[in-house]
Amino acid sequence: MTASLTPAPPPNILSIQSWVSYGHVGNAAAVFPLQRLGFEVWPIHTVQFSNHTGYGAWTGTVFPPELVADLLNGIEARGVLSHCDAVLSGYMGSEGTVSAVVEAVRRVRAANPAALYCCDPVMGDVGRGVFVRPELPDLIRSQAVPEADIVTPNQFELELLTGRGVKTLPEALEAARLLRERLRGGGPRIVVVTSLVRQDAPEGVIETLAVTGEGAWLCRTPLIPLDPPRNGTGDAIAALFLGQYLRAGDAARALSLSMSALYALLDLTHRMGTREIQLVAAQDEYARPGQVFGAERVA
Repeated sequence: MTASLTPAPPPNILSIQSWVSYGHVGNAAAVFPLQRLGFEVWPIHTVQFSNHTGYGAWTGTVFPPELVADLLNGIEARGVLSHCDAVLSGYMGSEGTVSAVVEAVRRVRAANPAALYCCDPVMGDVGRGVFVRPELPDLIRSQAVPEADIVTPNQFELELLTGRGVKTLPEALEAARLLRERLRGGGPRIVVVTSLVRQDAPEGVIETLAVTGEGAWLCRTPLIPLDPPRNGTGDAIAALFLGQYLRAGDAARALSLSMSALYALLDLTHRMGTREIQLVAAQDEYARPGQVFGAERVA
């Protein structure tokens, strides 16, 4: 009789982001897809609101930055930081939170030098402009980005981080390369540009661009007419890309699979006509998307 093999424990991700009780943004958009991809997630919340701020009204509170360090102290006391494979950060909200996230990354790396840091530099978007405190873009640029192995700005945030206009593919590639130079030396230095809408693209599509030291890849999906745009999509794609990259170690494959999953999520949201992204209903798409959009090498 053959003894059954005991599976290896799943990899672990520390995710430091906002939290909402109703709907899906921040950790409420990132944790579940990562769990469906097979990761244990250790969430630390920077805020807890009733709902995302896109509704114009909400209740809840912003947590003090000291809470990040305090919760990390408790996790460290369990002796598990050496088993943390990656840190994911999203909305930070204050100067102190940026510093607390950077310190958390450094503490994780001290315990596990192989751990990756994926920074989603949540600062603003086309149409809305900058929606964080005015000092945060500079702090994220100077403190968080240099610690990151992977950074996932949207098109607006890429322009804000680099001071470069991005209207064409060559401009997007150049801005992404400039941002890559600021990432942590010794890491994979991956820039993933989400929600890319450029003048030289076909009509009716939206793209995501991944730029690494080995090349650049573009993944294109149909543009789904969601009005208003759904909150939480950037948080979801950052988590999906990080998870797929940790699984495969290949940026092009991670780009293709994460964008295919996101398309399925947004398509279902559109068909169901809901204001919130249908994160739970689309769960089977995260690990095995039913329709796969390929990543085209562009550099």
